[in-house]
Amino acid sequence: MNIEVCYSPQSYHLFHKPDAIVVVIDVFRATSAIVTAFYNGVSKMIPVATIEEAREYQKNGFLAAAERDGEVVEGFELGNSPFGYMNNKIKGKTIAISTTNGTQAIEVSKNANKIIIGSFLNLDVVCEYLLTQQKDVVLLCAGWKNKFNLEDTLFAGAVIEKLSHQNSVTYNCDSAIASKHLFNLAKQDLFSFLSASSHRQRLAKLDLERDIQYCLTLNQCSVIPFLEGKY
Repeated sequence: MNIEVCYSPQSYHLFHKPDAIVVVIDVFRATSAIVTAFYNGVSKMIPVATIEEAREYQKNGFLAAAERDGEVVEGFELGNSPFGYMNNKIKGKTIAISTTNGTQAIEVSKNANKIIIGSFLNLDVVCEYLLTQQKDVVLLCAGWKNKFNLEDTLFAGAVIEKLSHQNSVTYNCDSAIASKHLFNLAKQDLFSFLSASSHRQRLAKLDLERDIQYCLTLNQCSVIPFLEGKY
């Protein structure tokens, strides 16, 4: 079971393996929102790459969520704040969702053998699941508009740190090694470590500090969303 870390969706083609499990990571905030939605009873979420696709689902009577540059797109009730998915309105519903980074990462990896959604909110159950599968793993960081970001890398490092003590687990690529070291530097206080990070600063300007705190809380939601089928 070998683990690799891909820092950007644009680089995913270099990491793709036919039988590997891809863990899509967008800590601030798409994968955190998706995990929260399933924990709170959503039936299904349909990730779409474009706002236009989300509008089509909306026109056909679905709930739809769209976010660009940290803000809810005009005409949509939901974006990618986890707090938007903590209510009875979403229970049993199907929601189409398009975000700046997270759903783009899902799109580029859609031909993977299996795709699951990871966040600090479901860290332990993700690690436990990967161990049961004993398949190679690609930790795919959504980043920010195809560029490296710190928060997704820290989650990748957390996964490697938790699994690295297992004899069956290897992690030989430099990006995986760097992610693990970075997480060990940050793990005592993720919130403070990320204080100068670009996306935390971006969200802080939008008065979304509460979202940041929540997205960095470990193991609040013991669910693992899987991508199944094509829409």
